[in-house]
Parts: sequence; structure tokens; C-alpha cells
Amino acid sequence: MPCPYTAMANLKQKIEHAFAAEPEKLSPAVFELFQEFKNQLNSGQIRAAEKINGQWQVNHWVKQGILLGFRLGQLVEYSINENFRFFDKSTYPLKQLQLSDQVRQVPGGSSVRDGAYVAPGVVIMPPAYINVGAYVDEKTMIDSHALVGSCAQIGKKVHLSAGAQIGGVLEPAGAMPVIIEDNVLVGGNCGIYEGTIVSENAVIGAGTILTGSVAVYDLVHELILRKTEAAPLVIPPGAVVVPGSRPLQNVFAQQHGLSIYSPMIIKYRDAKTDAATALEESLR
Repeated sequence: MPCPYTAMANLKQKIEHAFAAEPEKLSPAVFELFQEFKNQLNSGQIRAAEKINGQWQVNHWVKQGILLGFRLGQLVEYSINENFRFFDKSTYPLKQLQLSDQVRQVPGGSSVRDGAYVAPGVVIMPPAYINVGAYVDEKTMIDSHALVGSCAQIGKKVHLSAGAQIGGVLEPAGAMPVIIEDNVLVGGNCGIYEGTIVSENAVIGAGTILTGSVAVYDLVHELILRKTEAAPLVIPPGAVVVPGSRPLQNVFAQQHGLSIYSPMIIKYRDAKTDAATALEESLR
């Protein structure tokens, strides 16, 4: 039996080679290669980003493999009937969840795209959408109208509340996807985009928007957190982030009392926070 690391290295090398080739030079065998690749995405054996020695790293070749699938696919019809018509790439149909997967997908219009990993114990409330390359770990709740974008990495026991939007990223292949670590609560109507990392046990208050262009003000430690050229915006472990604002210093802005949106860390998680954000286990 081949070593798993050797098999993974071989798959990586083949995907990189196929991705670099001109489309007209791809052989029919590349479809079998892509199916092998997608099977491992679906099972969680490979993922678009992973934490190694405490640091999140992008697996560029995995994102290249996902992009290769779009290149290989043809637009086909997936319509249910003449009133419910759908068209998508032949390489990315809906994920075929089975009872044995132990994922609770509640009826009402949710979709999981093939090439996404959804672990046992995940609950998906309708309507919700999980895109290709996403990784959703055990006992996470994806609430109504929530989006898990392409390649987003969602940890264990996360709660994505109603209307939460977790941004996706496929290109460029080296770009960091949004990462939500274990035991994070993302409040209703939040938006987390552009490779932001939300560390374990954090609480993102309802309506908070986190992107690469916003600064987050840590009122506890008197720090300003930003994305840099070398690193994404990182919300620290246990931080409680809420929407806020700060006054603009421009003369015109001061004359009109204008301010700009600024998310703020107002505290760090404690027993009172845990009690307020506890998930009701009986719902699972």
C-alpha cells in the first residue's frame, strides 16, 4: 500500500501539471484525475487551507484543482422540472449527501455544492448555501440564509447565525480564504470577507463587517488590528467584536458630524459571554 504522503504528493504534482497545461492539450485521463481529486475534497482528506505548526497556510494546488474543474466542466441542465430550472458546470453538481454522512440538512432550499466537506453533526437550516472547496467541521450550525463561500474553512462547533455571509475566494490561487476557527459565534447579518481569520472562541456581534480594508480597534489592549501585505486581518482568540464608529477628522465631516464604521473589540470572552452564547444541544 502506498504511503499516504507519497500518494498526496503524486496527486499534487499531477494537479499542478494539468492546471499549467493549455486546455486543448489536456488528455481524457485528466477527468479521472479530477474525480480522484474531488473525492478527496468531499471526504475532507485535502483542503484549501490548513493549520500547520500554529499557522494557517494556503494549499495553492488544491485551489488550482478546483479551478481546473471549472475549466473541464461543460454547462449542463440540472432542472427539476420546467418551473425549477438550473444550469451549472457538469463537474460541480450538488453534493450527494447520504444518511450515513450524519449531516442534518433540513428541508427548505439549502444547497451544498460537490467538492465541499461537511462533517458529521453539522446542521444546515434552510435556505443556506455551501460552495465548492469549503470545509465545515463537526457540530457546526449553518443557520438560515447563511453562506459559506468557496474554500472558506469553518471549525468545530461554530454557529453561523441567520444571514451570516462568509466570503469565498478562488483566485488568485494563493489568496488566503476566510477562516473561522473552533467554537466561534458569528452573529446574524455579519459579513466576513477577504481572508479574515477569526480565531477560536471569538464572538462576532450581529451586523459586524470584517474585510481586508477595515481596522479593528481593540479597546481592551488599546491596539489597532489591520490586514497587511504579509498577513491577513486576524481576530484574536476569545475576542468579542461589535460594530462601532469613529469620528472623521476632515473639516467637512466635523461640520456635519460624520463618522466611519469601525468594528471594535469591547471585551474578551468570559463565563457571562459563554452563558449568553451557549448553543442549545437539544436542537442537535
